[in-house]
Amino acid sequence: MKRMFFRREQPKNPTFADRIESLRKAGFTTTPQTGGAVRASRANCAVDLKEENGTVHASVAGMAMGSEIGALVDGGFQKFFRTPSGKDRPALAGDLQALHEFEEDLKEALGQESYYNQSLGTVSTFYLYDRVKDRDRGVPKRVWE
Repeated sequence: MKRMFFRREQPKNPTFADRIESLRKAGFTTTPQTGGAVRASRANCAVDLKEENGTVHASVAGMAMGSEIGALVDGGFQKFFRTPSGKDRPALAGDLQALHEFEEDLKEALGQESYYNQSLGTVSTFYLYDRVKDRDRGVPKRVWE
């Protein structure tokens, strides 16, 4: 009789349904969306999740604003949330803290890695500073023109 002393356990790759179930167990609310996506939300934070090639891909996490998700934008002078339709709302300190905790808990529940630089605090999705407006379009129009 042969025995294997160093037997490795086969890694388990959970299905998309298993990952969504783990989100529910972690206290997230999951809602089906069009196109096979699932919206995971908790308090005012939300993210759309979709399965692609056996892995879970998340859209940009942000604040739920009506039926849309507002992405965090850093305007240089202030952070705010902007939806795809163009609605803006200022980001308060409590919103940033809630969004950071939401993203960290989401990664943990999905079994994804949490990177050091992202774990330090909230990372903006877009950076729009006034001083670089029209920077990529050649010479900007002068005020007197």
